[in-house]
Amino acid sequence: MFSHVMVGADDIDAAKKFYDATFAAFGGPEAITDPKGRLIYQHNGGLFIVTKPINGEPACGANGGTIGFRMNPEQANAWHAAGVANGGTACEDPPGPREGSPYYLAYLRDPAGNKLCALDIIA
Repeated sequence: MFSHVMVGADDIDAAKKFYDATFAAFGGPEAITDPKGRLIYQHNGGLFIVTKPINGEPACGANGGTIGFRMNPEQANAWHAAGVANGGTACEDPPGPREGSPYYLAYLRDPAGNKLCALDIIA
């Protein structure tokens, strides 16, 4: 159904530092930078792209939006730690299983404010 996800960032260098570190935590590659300066991550058949907004306006996180990445709990913990160490901000509850649900979740905001989630189904 989905071909790719694209998020905006005003500081591409900060975004690269953050996403290279967090993607490495679950086995993803470093970014390929295209001729327009966009960061392109390819992993398990998916594309994740980071770009300066094409309309020239400042980048901002989608209010109410979350982008989820599937990974196991160990990868989620490493992903979360790498994100916090590389310019991201922890949000929501700490990484872990959620009471009353079958999910293991970890949440971060990237340096531009985009909300991200690591998710595994544990039950």
